Amino acid sequence: MKLSDNKATLSFSDGSPAIELPIYQGTIGPDVIDIRKLYGQTGMFTYDPGFLSTAATASGITYIDGDKGELLYRGYPIEQLAVNCDYLDTCYLILNGDLPNAEQKKEFDTQVTRHTMVHEQMNFFLRGFRRDAHPMAVLTGLVGALSAFYHDSTDITNPQHRYISAIRLIAKMPTLVAMAYKYSRGEPTIYPKNDLSYTGNFLRMMFANPCEDYQVNEVVERALDRIFILHADHEQNASTSTVRLCGSSGTNPFAAIASGVACLWGPAHGGANEACLHMLEQIQANGGLATVGKFMEQVKDKNSGVRLMGFGHRVYKNYDPRAKLMQETCKEVLTALGLENDPLLKLAMALEKIALEDDYFVQRKLYSNVDFYSGIVQRAIGISTSLFTGIFALARTTGWIAQWAEMIADPEYKIGRPRQLYTGEAVRQVKR
Repeated sequence: MKLSDNKATLSFSDGSPAIELPIYQGTIGPDVIDIRKLYGQTGMFTYDPGFLSTAATASGITYIDGDKGELLYRGYPIEQLAVNCDYLDTCYLILNGDLPNAEQKKEFDTQVTRHTMVHEQMNFFLRGFRRDAHPMAVLTGLVGALSAFYHDSTDITNPQHRYISAIRLIAKMPTLVAMAYKYSRGEPTIYPKNDLSYTGNFLRMMFANPCEDYQVNEVVERALDRIFILHADHEQNASTSTVRLCGSSGTNPFAAIASGVACLWGPAHGGANEACLHMLEQIQANGGLATVGKFMEQVKDKNSGVRLMGFGHRVYKNYDPRAKLMQETCKEVLTALGLENDPLLKLAMALEKIALEDDYFVQRKLYSNVDFYSGIVQRAIGISTSLFTGIFALARTTGWIAQWAEMIADPEYKIGRPRQLYTGEAVRQVKR
């Protein structure tokens, strides 16, 4: 963060003296006006619901330019990482700032692999949930419970504790997600296997059973690994901000990550691909391709209550760079599994074609986002719709723990305490 030569001047129409506010510059992206002393100098707060124009932190992990449709992890374009790296390469990059060399990769991969097992008593904890509980409810509880089993690494002031907690969370999240899935189906837990890749191991824990050998499909493995990469971090979104705010109180990392899992559960955030798939299934049930035009007309009618899921993004005002990669992956998977004539894929492509050509959608820059195709891929792989957000949480854990660790190591870090504009009753007296 570099102090700019320029300053901002805030003036008041009531004759109060103007004040100068410093401006800081990042590596790339918008400059920020430092308002930390605003209240002390003026007695006023800023008002910014949804943090549309407020930078709550300085971070060196992820950069998004929504107008250009650009996403960088530690300076690397997401398109290059998704094609040239695997998920654990990306994890190492996000945690450490650089891609690993051959020796670093081998050591890191081994560390993660050796921590994929969870304490056996976690199985007893799991059995306390109803079988029909939503996997995200189960996952929130399991992640939070990790601090009860791994309290030897919860001293947040110790960098080594922070690092081992990060490794444990990245390693154990696939195991926990698979446990939640197996439990919901009444199937036995499958233990991790150290000779498989991170993603191959997850697929085996999800879909293997004790009665027969399980062979990992390389196309599916590569597709799911790409989904993990594309979702590994996304700057200061709702769940990441939740992890930071929760962690700012000094709580242990497992509790902080559990708060991120809970936030991600919302349909406006991690549940978007689930909502998108439900939309496609509904269109298919109501007539399929023949009704796409009618559906899109209903979307344009504000009074219809019909929403187009998987299009548009809070940040991206251009094409989501992850969406093109996900579309390619979707076609690869469906072809490999003999599902290239999948009706939902045809529906998705028809909807996207209209959205790219119709003035209503073009003017509003409603391009398809990563959720639009990722749901179709996961459905083809055999992942139940209710688990889509759990897959998202698995991938995003790397970003969450890296953002949390960055915050804890920041000498300027303070407990989060947003201000408010009070609109309730003024002071009044009790009269009886």
